[in-house]
Amino acid sequence: MSMDKPILILQLRPEDATSDSEYACFLKYGGLRVEDTCRIRIEQHGIPNNLNLDDYSALIVGGSPFDISTPEDMKSNIQNKIEADFNRILEQVVSRDFPFLGACSGNGLLGNYLGTRISSKYAEAVGCITLDITEVGKLDKLLTEFPAQIDVLLGHKEAVETTPNGASLLMTGRDCPVQMFRVGENVYATQFHPEGDAEEFSLRIDTYQNHGYFKPHEADELKKRVSQKPTPHAQEILRRFVKIYFFDQKS
Repeated sequence: MSMDKPILILQLRPEDATSDSEYACFLKYGGLRVEDTCRIRIEQHGIPNNLNLDDYSALIVGGSPFDISTPEDMKSNIQNKIEADFNRILEQVVSRDFPFLGACSGNGLLGNYLGTRISSKYAEAVGCITLDITEVGKLDKLLTEFPAQIDVLLGHKEAVETTPNGASLLMTGRDCPVQMFRVGENVYATQFHPEGDAEEFSLRIDTYQNHGYFKPHEADELKKRVSQKPTPHAQEILRRFVKIYFFDQKS
């Protein structure tokens, strides 16, 4: 890989404030500069047809208010286009074992591509929760030397029901069993938000309080919940991913 190849960040959030904030968090906790990345907001027009993974060192996909489990006849045209676009890109990602980190929606899109059922069975309220690292996870390059349990920020209406066939389960939780998995050696997905922090989540709580993640009157309590403690290990996952697949390739 060449030092000239940026990290591609694909975003799906329709609101400017949450999209900009999410991007800023990817930069902050990844240790990245704007010029180290190529940012594309795909919520309006989908993924460009001429996008070539050879132009990038790695691919990061953020969160979204879209739900894959929404009945097909209720999905918007742009959501259907985005899902089809991702199936096209993920076919290349998985077949090439191309460095990929999908957070929340990125997790669902990868699980969906791999044929795993996505449903509301393991939905989780917005908050800071403690997850377990599996025995396989303890050996993974993004998680090695972590404590057995780490705190993360999350909130989702849907999740993969089972670990995709051929994937390795790296982290699990009490209320949602598949929290992080890996396909091949370089393709990762997290149900939680490794880029998230309390400030970012407070903005998302304000933005999405009428999107069905929680009842609007719970917003203030949820802001307290996400501010209870920091999530440095979750953010370290993002930092390590960027280090391995971007900075280490420049030397």
